[in-house]
Amino acid sequence: MASCSISLGDLAKCLQKLWHLLFDVLSKIQALAPSFHEGDQPSMAETVTANPLPELPQDMLVEIFSLLEIPDLVRAGSVCNSWRSAYNETRSLGIYKLSQTPCLLYTSESAGDSAVCLYSLVEKRQYMFTLPDPPVRSRFLIGSSLGWLVTVDASSEMHLVNPITGQQIALPSVATIEHIEPIFNESGAIHKYELSWYSGSKVYRTEPSVFTLGELRDYMYYKAFVFFDTSAKSYLVVLIHCPLSQLSFARVGDDEWTWIPPRTFYDDCIYVDGHLYASTEGEVHVFDLSGPVVTMKTIIGKVPLDSVYNKMYIVQAPWGGLLNVWRTYEDNDDLDDPDARNTGEIKIFSIDATEKKRVEIKNLDGHALFLGLNQSLCLSTKEYRSLKENYTYFADDNDLWLFGFRENRRDIGLFDLKTNSREELVAPQLWSNFPAPVWITPSFAKILPV
Repeated sequence: MASCSISLGDLAKCLQKLWHLLFDVLSKIQALAPSFHEGDQPSMAETVTANPLPELPQDMLVEIFSLLEIPDLVRAGSVCNSWRSAYNETRSLGIYKLSQTPCLLYTSESAGDSAVCLYSLVEKRQYMFTLPDPPVRSRFLIGSSLGWLVTVDASSEMHLVNPITGQQIALPSVATIEHIEPIFNESGAIHKYELSWYSGSKVYRTEPSVFTLGELRDYMYYKAFVFFDTSAKSYLVVLIHCPLSQLSFARVGDDEWTWIPPRTFYDDCIYVDGHLYASTEGEVHVFDLSGPVVTMKTIIGKVPLDSVYNKMYIVQAPWGGLLNVWRTYEDNDDLDDPDARNTGEIKIFSIDATEKKRVEIKNLDGHALFLGLNQSLCLSTKEYRSLKENYTYFADDNDLWLFGFRENRRDIGLFDLKTNSREELVAPQLWSNFPAPVWITPSFAKILPV
C-alpha cells in the first residue's frame, strides 16, 4: 500500500487557507445581517442570490459550515443555491457544530405576536424567527433545555417548541396532573379546573381552588425542563408545579403526567446518567425514574436556616460533580419601578456528596454560568470563546413575573463573580415585558413521533 504524508508546513498552509475561506464565508453572512442597533433584522429565510463563491467545492463548504454557530449556519443557507445545498447536507449529516453558544430568547412587540428574537452573544446582534400558533406573546415560557422551549398557552396547556426548526409538540394535558380535576360544562367540554392543595404527606387547604382555563396557568407553573434519556432513547419533561412546587414528569408521547411525591418546594433540576437530581431549599434528592416505582435518596441536607438567598440552582460541573448556586436580590430604591428585582449577589458551592457538605467556591476560573428559566449551565470559556470567564449570565426568573407583574424592568445581564458587580448585556437593555426571556442553546434537534 502506498503511503501518503504531508509536511507540517503544507498542513499549516491548508489550515490557513481553510480559515481564510471561513472568514470569507462569515463576511458574506454578516453582510446580510445589520448590527442589532440598526433596527429590525431580516428573516432567517432570505431569498437566495447568485453564487458569490462558485470556486468552493461542496465538500469544502460543508466542512466550513460544520464550524458555524447555528444562527450563522441558517443564514449561510440563504445566501445562494450552492450554499443552500451545503447547508442541507450539513444538517442531514448532523455534523454541524454541537457546542453552540447560548442565546437570549425574547419577544418584541414591534416584531409581532408570533415572532421571537435571539440575541447572539457571539455576534452581539439579534435574529428573528416566527413560531407556530398560538402566538408566542400569548404564552408563558416556563423552561428552556436542549434547544427546546416549554410554553403554556392561554388554556393552560403545555407545548414543546424548537424555535430553529419550528417543530411543536403537545405535552400531556394539565388535566392529567395529580392535583387537577377538570370541570365540564353542559355540553361536555372542560371549562374550569379544580386544584387540590396537598402533597404526599399533608393537606394544606381543605377546600380546593377553582380556576378558569386561562386563570390556572397564573398559579400552576413554576419551571420545566427537557432532558434526553440516553438509555430509554426518549425525551423526558420534568415539571415543577403548584401546589407548593412539587414534581411531575412525562416522556414525550405519554398520555399523562406522573407525580413524584411526597416532597415540596423544589426549585431546580438536572438529569445526569439516567438520574434526576432536584433541589429543595438546598437539599438535593436523586430520583431513579427507570423502574415501575420511582425511588429517591438524599445526597445532601438543607442549607442552614440563617442562609440568605432568593433563588437556588443545581448545576452539573463540567469537571464532574454538582454545584449549588445561590442568587440574592439587592434592595430596590427605584421609586418609579418599586417591584423590580435586581441580582445583587451570587454564591457558588461545590457539593461534596461523600462528606454531605457544601464548599464555597470563590470563582469559576475558565467557566461561566447561565441562570434563569433555562436549564442551569456551567460552560468552559475555552470551548465557548465568546463567553466571559468567571461571569454569570442571568435572566429573570422571579416568580412575580409569572404571576402578573409584567410591566417592570427585566433583571437581565452579566454578573462578575470576582468583583461581585453586574453589567448590562447590551445598551440600551433588551426589553421584553412578556413572556419572560430565557437563555436557549440553539439546536436542530427533532423529536420523532413515538
